[in-house]
Amino acid sequence: MKRANRPPDPNGAVSQRSDEAHAVTDDADIPPRRTAERARVRGSYRLMFDPVFGPFFWGKVLASAGVWIHNIVAAVVAYQLTGSTLVVGIVTAVQFVPQLLFGPLAGKMADRGDAVRQIVLGRMLTALGSGGLAAWIWLAGGLPGAAPVIVASLVVGLGFVVGGPATQSIVPSLIRPGEMAAAMALNSVPMTLARAAGPALGAATATQLGPGPAFAIAASGNFLFGIIVFAMRIRRDHEHSSDTDFSVRASLRHLRTDPPLALLLLGIAAIGIGADPTLTLTPAIAASLGGGSSVVGWLASAFGIGAGVGFLVFAPLHRLLTLSRLSSGGLLIMAAGLLALAASPSLVLALISFGVSGAGMTVAFTSITTQIQNRSPDALRGRIMALWFVGFLGSRPLAAGLNGFLADVLSIAAALLVTAGITLVAAFLCRPRNLDRPVP
Repeated sequence: MKRANRPPDPNGAVSQRSDEAHAVTDDADIPPRRTAERARVRGSYRLMFDPVFGPFFWGKVLASAGVWIHNIVAAVVAYQLTGSTLVVGIVTAVQFVPQLLFGPLAGKMADRGDAVRQIVLGRMLTALGSGGLAAWIWLAGGLPGAAPVIVASLVVGLGFVVGGPATQSIVPSLIRPGEMAAAMALNSVPMTLARAAGPALGAATATQLGPGPAFAIAASGNFLFGIIVFAMRIRRDHEHSSDTDFSVRASLRHLRTDPPLALLLLGIAAIGIGADPTLTLTPAIAASLGGGSSVVGWLASAFGIGAGVGFLVFAPLHRLLTLSRLSSGGLLIMAAGLLALAASPSLVLALISFGVSGAGMTVAFTSITTQIQNRSPDALRGRIMALWFVGFLGSRPLAAGLNGFLADVLSIAAALLVTAGITLVAAFLCRPRNLDRPVP
């Protein structure tokens, strides 16, 4: 796609309106800058070790690893206690039901309140969920059934919804203009690393030491991230006017004026649905392949390793393709991995299929989230990122329940085929023709 020519303003800087249009219509979301300005724009590597963004990034790595350890160990324990994929789906679902119920309210609070306080409180709640379950196992000597796992996962989900929108909306305050693409690419790294290492670490810890220590490790990662954010004393760099509308309806009205943004939010929901088999179906897939809890960790880690490959190839692909093309292309790759997984007769092919799906997820996730951030006005960013959370995490209860039901009533392959179909529909809706429109 040909780059748009953008005239400089009287001070030699590119106009903000041009930057916004370029961010969503051109093949790079970081606009060209004058030489002096270009020197201040940092890439992903420098941001990782930046004194402001760096601690936030590494803290998210710890927290994401903790979340994934909790997720995979909770799924394994629930399956061992009940033998039901549906119960595993319920354990997964209760973590994300709060996103549907309270996500918009949390976004509203992030826009008008103290985002740092929300992040810290959310991480403490998440740590309480995992840590409380670890304490129960230690004091009682085990679990009487799946109920404590479900309750603990619900508390973890409440922590997600309290701090989640603020964690996303605060990112622009930590970076310089022109660094959004690099920051969003890095934003997917904690999840990628956690997906790659967390399940294997959680499964190994649960196998060797028991689920109690695994849940304790999960709690410590979230607790440490909360402490890191509290110590950073992050301040928001913009003020709202006295007549700013902080209602949730204001963000919904904005979506009606910006159809591409609404489609991008649908795309992020499809990614959440497409990633659900990594949690809900891996215990059943491992059992069907003759494996135990260690194989569950391998399968989930294969998805995470594939997601890491997606991160490595994203920058080269971004230089060649527009973000809108990467969005639909990533969704197509994700669907292809799910279709291959449905037909995989062996563990090796299942691992490869999970890896392909993970690579597609990172490409789609990074490109779609970057476009959402670029199109979001500052005054609405918290509420729009709350809708991002409702889509990405709030879709998971529906996906988990549906996958668990289909796997129990029909087959694992049927659940995977339905999930792949949803992802394919999203790829069609998020094609470049629909996304490449200027910001209103």
